Amino acid sequence: MYIRSTYRFFVVFFFCMMLFAVNGRGQDKKSPLDAQIDRTCNDSTIQDFKHNKIYYYGGAVIKYDDIMIEADYVEFDFEKHTVFAKGMPDSTGKIAGKPVFTQAGQKYYSDEMSFNFDTKKGIITKVFTEDNQNYLHGDHIKKMDDGKINIKSGSFTTCNNREHPHYEFHFDKAIVIPEDKIVAKWLYFKLEETPLPVVVPFALIPNSKSQRSGIIIPSFGESANRGFYFENGGYYWAINNYMDLQLIGDIYTRGSWALKPTFRYVNRYKYSGSLTASYAINKVGVEGSADYTESTDFKIRWVHKQDAKARPKSSFSADVYIVSNNYNKYNAISTTEYLSNTFQSSIAYQTSFANKFYLTVNGSHSQNTLTHQMTITLPEITFSMNRIYPFKNIGKAGKKHWFSELNISYTANAKNYISMADSLFFKDGWLDHMQNGMQHRVPINLPIKLFKYFTWTTSLNLTDKMYLQYYTRDWTLDGNGLGHMVVDTINHFRNVFTYDVSSNVTTKLYGMLRFKKGPVRAIRHVFTPTVGFSYNPDYSSSFWDYYSSYVDGNGIEQKYSYFQGSIYGAPPAQRSGRITYSLSNNLEIKVPSKKDTVTGLKKVVLIENLTLSGNYDIAKDSLNWSYLSISGRTTLFKNFSIQYSSLWDPYVLDSTGTKQMNKYEWDVNGRLFRKKSVTWNFSASYTINDKTFGKKKNKKDNENKTLVSSPNASEEELNDIRNNPDGYIDWSTSWSLSLSYNLRLTNNLSYINWILNDNRSTVQTIGLRGEINLSPKWKVSAQTGWDFETKKISYTSFTVYRDLHCWEMRFNVIPYGTYKSWNFQINVKASALQDLKLTKKKDYRDNY
Repeated sequence: MYIRSTYRFFVVFFFCMMLFAVNGRGQDKKSPLDAQIDRTCNDSTIQDFKHNKIYYYGGAVIKYDDIMIEADYVEFDFEKHTVFAKGMPDSTGKIAGKPVFTQAGQKYYSDEMSFNFDTKKGIITKVFTEDNQNYLHGDHIKKMDDGKINIKSGSFTTCNNREHPHYEFHFDKAIVIPEDKIVAKWLYFKLEETPLPVVVPFALIPNSKSQRSGIIIPSFGESANRGFYFENGGYYWAINNYMDLQLIGDIYTRGSWALKPTFRYVNRYKYSGSLTASYAINKVGVEGSADYTESTDFKIRWVHKQDAKARPKSSFSADVYIVSNNYNKYNAISTTEYLSNTFQSSIAYQTSFANKFYLTVNGSHSQNTLTHQMTITLPEITFSMNRIYPFKNIGKAGKKHWFSELNISYTANAKNYISMADSLFFKDGWLDHMQNGMQHRVPINLPIKLFKYFTWTTSLNLTDKMYLQYYTRDWTLDGNGLGHMVVDTINHFRNVFTYDVSSNVTTKLYGMLRFKKGPVRAIRHVFTPTVGFSYNPDYSSSFWDYYSSYVDGNGIEQKYSYFQGSIYGAPPAQRSGRITYSLSNNLEIKVPSKKDTVTGLKKVVLIENLTLSGNYDIAKDSLNWSYLSISGRTTLFKNFSIQYSSLWDPYVLDSTGTKQMNKYEWDVNGRLFRKKSVTWNFSASYTINDKTFGKKKNKKDNENKTLVSSPNASEEELNDIRNNPDGYIDWSTSWSLSLSYNLRLTNNLSYINWILNDNRSTVQTIGLRGEINLSPKWKVSAQTGWDFETKKISYTSFTVYRDLHCWEMRFNVIPYGTYKSWNFQINVKASALQDLKLTKKKDYRDNY
């Protein structure tokens, strides 16, 4: 029976107040129970007017301010302003309905409890509570009025197994300071309820949702080549709610060490980012031995992102990644870093004006740690304007003239650029290799519709290149009579103006062949021919003054451009008047499909694109025809793609096989073209899992599931998952198998004394990746591959993962190759105790 007794409570409360007044008590003191007390129960209520008490039985709930007490038995004392709660035996004699005390969202589960509404203090027996994913057990707890909790004979754990936690730190006494810390005295470690001989006199355990500064405990071990070590130890500094700093380092007994600070910052709805700067001294081997090496390495990583809502018309972003050549060899922390040898950086600011003009200022960097080549562009400024139609609104409204679609746009680009070996940077004279310039481009286009089915587009491209230096070349003899070319840099402003004109006509022809019966119901062919003409003048003439010449050691005059090798290149040296052609094809069929309930047909693309193109240069006195270029691509079965490209020469070659002769292949060999080169690319990828053969879900459902699977993950955490998938476990599929295959066939044909020589090359790789859940707690994953050219197994790894509830175990092995290693680790999942782990490993760096 459910009884809500608010009205009866006020009657009893008024009666008690009358008694207090008669007895001379409470005359000058305001009642501490000013707030309304809401009380309910499922069974019965007994009121004791003599002792000013009320007893509630069966699912009793007491609410007062932010306090709520739930139990099967509640005793409310109006005289002392206290409440007592406990469980009651059920029909089997088992105690049920034990007290649950809640205040400000914090729940306390106990056997018995009492609470004083005046002092806001309480005593709880056999309590269990959760605080910021930390779980506290205590035989006796006293809750203080300031929110602090005194515990006698209790334990601390991050395991949510209430009755039998898998591990715990048992303590004699402790004080819990909300949103601050837990101070405990005389702790010892219990694993599976078994005490271990690990005792500490006191402990300070963080107990706050906000950031906390503290020491980062390092991992330790031994490296065969660098000695005993402490790795990733240091200090974490929570500066404020917007930024923090992690300063960690490594140290080895043979002299190697590294310092790795990371600074992170975030301003919600505005920007976020991180900056990592690492410096390492790597000493491998025994000093004085033949295999001893020493290197100084560094890494700079800066990522900055601006929230799209912060400034809709402008943005600033940065993605900087600069490393020394050997840094990832000795200091890599992920598989991606292991296998990377090219790194790129970009810093950019973009803004717009009136949604018509756009400005971009950026700097970029790229490097290859194998070739040691580094390229830096700093700064690069690009200004562009939207396409404008100056004659679109001329004349009567609604009438369209042939010149109405004429449009003009503008782009300006200016940059400093330098590319050289990384060892030469910041050395004497390195700035002399920097190139700079500015380029203006004004494209003018006029598209015209002819006879409804043809599009005629005429373009005039105006280009102005501005250089602050140019180069002269001369042939010089040294003291020994040997000649060589000398290049001089002239620091003087030069302006290079060029133009070119082009005109193209294109259309589309459609062909359809239908069948009433059979496996193929329709064949559709789309043919797109394009014919055009392009022209540019000869900029090597004396009129332009862009070219000069010198006489080499053989007495041959060599023509060159003052701007050869400049940042925007040199203008063309020959006049060109090309008649261009392009024939593009697309082929599709329609086949019966039960899945399509409207037409009953499904479209299948056989050839996505097949294009033949070339040109005829009327400005040349010979060899007017260009190579015939054929390219095509298609995708079969959704996962198998094919790409093809080839070049065909219409002219014969001389006996050396390097120079074309002004004779057609048809006249000499009876064929239209001679194959010059051909390339085939085949790639296939296929993934199957436990859902492949089950009921298929639509793509939107899968996307929603992916989003819901990580509701509490930050953008930084999601990016880390995407970039380092090997470091995370996916339980959404019970098994999966992925196969990838790539084949590249290249043949560059050459002729010596008219004898064909095939220069064939084949690059063929296959990759396999799979994972399986042996049980709800066991997962095994592996990846491997085979390189058919080197006849070697590619990067291979095996991982075994065991979910131990509040613990986890991971074993990873790379059995062979450059990164041969293994790693075994058991650790607590909770981030608060991330240093509670056991690690054994053999590092890949011990192989060097």
